[in-house]
Amino acid sequence: MKTSQSKIAFALLVAAACAVPEVGCVSIPEEGQKPVLATHVQDWRDEVIYQVLVDRFANGDHDNDYQVRPGYLARFQGGDWKGLTDHLDYIQALGVTTLWISPVVKNVETDADVDSYHGYWAQDLTQTNPHFGDLAALRTLTAEAHKKSIKVVLDIVTNHMGQVFFYDTNLNGHPDIYIGGSGALPVVSSRSDMSRITEYDPDWDPLGVQAFTSLGPAGRAPIIFIQDPSINRVPPPGILGTARAYHGYGRILNYDDDKQRELGDFPGGLKDVATEIPEVRAELIDLYTKWVETSDLDGFRIDTVKHVEHDFWTQFGTSVRKRLASQGKNNFLMFGEAFDGNDQLLGSYTQEGMLDSVFYFSQHYQVFRDVFVNAHDPAQQKGTEQIQRLWANRRVNYRTEPQPGGIGIAPAKSLVNFMDNHDVARFLFSAGGDKDALRNALVLLMTEEGIPCLYYGTEQDFAGGNDPANREVLWNTNFDTSGDTFRHVSKLARIKRTYKALSRGDTNVVWSTAHVGDEEDAGMFAYERTGGDAPDGEYALVVMNTNGHKPSSTSNGASVMKTTRGGGEKLVDVLDPQLASYDVEADGTLRVEVPAQRSMILVPSGNVKP
Repeated sequence: MKTSQSKIAFALLVAAACAVPEVGCVSIPEEGQKPVLATHVQDWRDEVIYQVLVDRFANGDHDNDYQVRPGYLARFQGGDWKGLTDHLDYIQALGVTTLWISPVVKNVETDADVDSYHGYWAQDLTQTNPHFGDLAALRTLTAEAHKKSIKVVLDIVTNHMGQVFFYDTNLNGHPDIYIGGSGALPVVSSRSDMSRITEYDPDWDPLGVQAFTSLGPAGRAPIIFIQDPSINRVPPPGILGTARAYHGYGRILNYDDDKQRELGDFPGGLKDVATEIPEVRAELIDLYTKWVETSDLDGFRIDTVKHVEHDFWTQFGTSVRKRLASQGKNNFLMFGEAFDGNDQLLGSYTQEGMLDSVFYFSQHYQVFRDVFVNAHDPAQQKGTEQIQRLWANRRVNYRTEPQPGGIGIAPAKSLVNFMDNHDVARFLFSAGGDKDALRNALVLLMTEEGIPCLYYGTEQDFAGGNDPANREVLWNTNFDTSGDTFRHVSKLARIKRTYKALSRGDTNVVWSTAHVGDEEDAGMFAYERTGGDAPDGEYALVVMNTNGHKPSSTSNGASVMKTTRGGGEKLVDVLDPQLASYDVEADGTLRVEVPAQRSMILVPSGNVKP
């Protein structure tokens, strides 16, 4: 009895102390607490996604600035979740409605003097990356974003883990890099081929990475997990810390070989996970879904989906949707990255039960590169008929019904459109600094069918080359909102938000051409957005000239663009500050001339909104 009374007295003492903040009790801010899950999205086609590399956007907490090397883009620069939270007004001013943030989990810190600032070298899927903040900081970011009606999509990786083990090919228990042979050295009289073997990242072997000695083959090389806490290169917890959770075939050499693509290690020593094993699947589904449950995230961007077997995505997609829906979160977006221009391959990941969408990589190559980036050179530029041909395959290569329990929109209508990203050179780098082409391409990005995705820094005219030059520090711009491209993006976002036909209407191409030179219609492209899920009466006609050298028109000799509008209707260009108007002829035809690398967004005069 005495013991029970003592416990009660102690409990009352603690409660009383915590009621008085001055005595030092810790109170967790409301936004840092575990959230109640909710659905924050009505229609993902209304959204504008903004891709952010957290390390490069804003540095809000200097207490986590360890191992930072300012100015060296292959190293940590210091950005974090607090920095993002502090600059949500900048994002909102741009017209962005969804943040796609880089991976949040703990990584192997560094390898060969290149850091894991990007977040793709996962070591522990249960812990936050301390460079970016703690769980409270992540929850604060999502809570503050939601207050501004900004959604948050998390980047995840199921295909591989970081370089957490080596293949002990020489059976000495130590990771080695071996270089042998004399090659063509002039000081050596004999000749033998040079060879390099690294136990961190050996080449693909269809039998599995093999051990060998001076006497010959010695069977499968043992997988040895590394113990180096100084850079967090230590075994992952759970089943991912066991050798059976990995395929062990070595690095991919031929991406056209299906077996290598799905079973091989990702170059750089990233270890391919055996996602076909039931326990591994269950672990990945559980751990990644927990991040949503602890932070109220709104979607997943999924890395390297083409390196994982198709039936994994059926189980992953179905399981995640069901678990989140039971807690009140619906319309959870899952879109994948298959870094490939093969449109049929991209569409294969949108089969029933799989992903809601994928990055439209085929469009990145065939449209944004071939038509817009190459506009400065008629010898390289492709005609806009190539856009029409690609778009016609949306209903062929992609699922035309919404995923069960998904976002309620068919993948064919919700592809994630992008001009560039962290894995390719920036648009302006490839286009030789052609800002007119950039801003014209942005019109297509923001008005075509699907979900637009803008890479951070595009609004500031960033022009970096390939990785890591395309991963610049944004805070050096002082978050300027006065630049021409920033204001152009902001205006396009406002127009997209105002005229629902531009987000929810079906697409009807009314003019395209093979011409790229001095022809009357060289570079012209026009499409209507109307019907579909757009409100009744909503209509928009986008007319663009992708030719970089001359004005062009929606006509070629006796042929004139024919719209679906009635004769005598007046259309107003809401992209033009002067709101110029154009009359449709009695037969529905419309001839307009557009300056080089310029566009029009035409809506009926009665629908124009201030």
